[in-house]
Amino acid sequence: MTRTFMTQTGYDKLRAELEHMEHVEMPAILERLATARSEGDLSENAEYHGARESQGMLEAKMNELRYKLSQAEIVDENTFPTDEVSFGCKVRVLNENFGREETFMIVGEGEEDALSGKILVTSPLAIGLSGKKVGETAEIQVPIGILKLKILEISRG
Repeated sequence: MTRTFMTQTGYDKLRAELEHMEHVEMPAILERLATARSEGDLSENAEYHGARESQGMLEAKMNELRYKLSQAEIVDENTFPTDEVSFGCKVRVLNENFGREETFMIVGEGEEDALSGKILVTSPLAIGLSGKKVGETAEIQVPIGILKLKILEISRG
């Protein structure tokens, strides 16, 4: 069984998202279905078919969230080493391929946000950086070749 590492914050966020789907989105879809059914012939009722499709997609998302939550292992990122890249840390790197600095935060499920630099602990980038210390360079295989990231700073929070 594969565990999904996440903080309590990430777990709570996923749980709230699931509850919203169950108690707000699904009832709205079921109401759309009931309204469409009341209009008679379902074979050519686009609203009915659209609502059924929405219901199926929402159920799939809900099942995915339930699975993630069932596999969750809540971790305290403060128990990880502070002198190397690990879960919960913020790492500032020099991208040697492009000559620019970048900052990433290694996060668990439910907290990832690529646009703000929060990368999932199981992502290839986070795995490649994991265990590196300040001054070391991580070489990570990416589709365009080898990405070289020199570790400049590691911090928590």
